[in-house]
Amino acid sequence: MVSHCPLEARFLVRAQTGQILKSGYEKNKMKNGLKDKTKETVVAYGFLMPNLVGFLLFTSIPVLASLGLSFVKWDLLSEGPRFVGLANFFELTKDPFFGKYCWNTLILMAAIPISMAGSLLLAIALNQKLRGTVIFRTVYFLPTICSGVAIFMLWRLIYNPNFGFLNSMTAQFGDMLGLRLTGPNWLTDEAWAKPAFIIMSVWQSIGGYNMILYLAALQGVSRDLYDAAEVDGANNWQKFWNITWPQISPTTFFIATMSLIGGFQAGFDQAYIMTGGGPNGSTTTIIYYIFNNAFEWYRMGYAAAISWVLFLIIFAVTVVKWRFFGKAVHYT
Repeated sequence: MVSHCPLEARFLVRAQTGQILKSGYEKNKMKNGLKDKTKETVVAYGFLMPNLVGFLLFTSIPVLASLGLSFVKWDLLSEGPRFVGLANFFELTKDPFFGKYCWNTLILMAAIPISMAGSLLLAIALNQKLRGTVIFRTVYFLPTICSGVAIFMLWRLIYNPNFGFLNSMTAQFGDMLGLRLTGPNWLTDEAWAKPAFIIMSVWQSIGGYNMILYLAALQGVSRDLYDAAEVDGANNWQKFWNITWPQISPTTFFIATMSLIGGFQAGFDQAYIMTGGGPNGSTTTIIYYIFNNAFEWYRMGYAAAISWVLFLIIFAVTVVKWRFFGKAVHYT
């Protein structure tokens, strides 16, 4: 037993040395790992920094500034900001034009379900294996990437009561039938101004991003589901209602939510270029009313108050929609 002690001692020393070396290696590895993670974090924040700085300078700070402006009266010219508390918000409750322009905004949002249905139909058509679908996708998407000002100027010519395309086609159709037909005053008649805007909005958005989103969603539906339905004898409508519609419901929910948010904030460009908010305020939306208060009448505090009320309306509608309609979404 004594003769084996030196050998055992050597093995023990080697084992301890190995443990020490292993421990040192693991410590170095941990330090290097921490350094790598720190470098990755620094690089990640470096890439995010331009966007974060832009968000702070051009979004967060202006939003907070508008909140402060909603509690003051300020006309930009004669005097500095004067604190008035909630006076701007109380004035808003007595403003008859605010309710009218909210109603105008809601009516113009009737274009949303029409354009969504049209986008889905176009996406279904373009999802078929037909020749020339790439060309049709490009053509349908063109109005989305064209200048809004150019589009609105074009539609103002189309709606011209004297030589516009729609009224000219109406007169020619009447001549074919032996009747004297005249088109309406699209942009100068209160009864026709909002329908004119709705038609234009549907045309502009039906082949845009919503169509692309629906097309991507349709291409993500498994073909195996349709094959199983065909084996069970399902027709086209049954396959659409029981397979396609549930499978694309997350996309529908997203499009509807974003369209509602955008709808409350829409209507400025069309009104400013085509009608000036007329006739008799029939095409003035909440956004255009904010613009008029801020930059036409220089009521900055009141305009900021309207902006925050609009934000609360959008927030409430979004929460309600998420709470009651989010359950109908099928996530797979």
